[in-house]
Amino acid sequence: MKKGLIIYLIMILISCGSNDKKKKGFQYNRTQSETKKNEPSETNKIPIDLNNKGIGPIKELVFDDAINKTMADEGKKAFTLKCTACHMAERKLIGPAMKGIYERRSPEWVINFLLNPTQMLKEDPIAIALLKKYNNILMLNQNLTQEEARAISEYLRML
Repeated sequence: MKKGLIIYLIMILISCGSNDKKKKGFQYNRTQSETKKNEPSETNKIPIDLNNKGIGPIKELVFDDAINKTMADEGKKAFTLKCTACHMAERKLIGPAMKGIYERRSPEWVINFLLNPTQMLKEDPIAIALLKKYNNILMLNQNLTQEEARAISEYLRML
């Protein structure tokens, strides 16, 4: 037993000794190629296609000039409950930022994606590109009704 204790104490003393070769803290040496400005690569470029209506039940949708405040309030509630785990209004999270979505996508595409994400992620070229850009993290089907999806789309107009 004494022999084991002596060996244990010797091991502690050896491990506590100073070693000038030990590096303190985190070090990372960048190479020249890593210091280039972050330029978007080809895989990060998502096409803007306002003519793509997506895959789903919504074939045509024209927004009224004025935002329907009641519908937008309902959409905000649904968005907060079902979407904010992955999406924020003005910055990327797990998924893209939602502000300005209608500058990049048609209203039909947005609602069809809300209603039918599984099929769109398999067949729609923009959805596939977004999937690749966001590390192949699938948007889960929230089983929204068309009314809920329409309300969320109205809320997105307010952002």
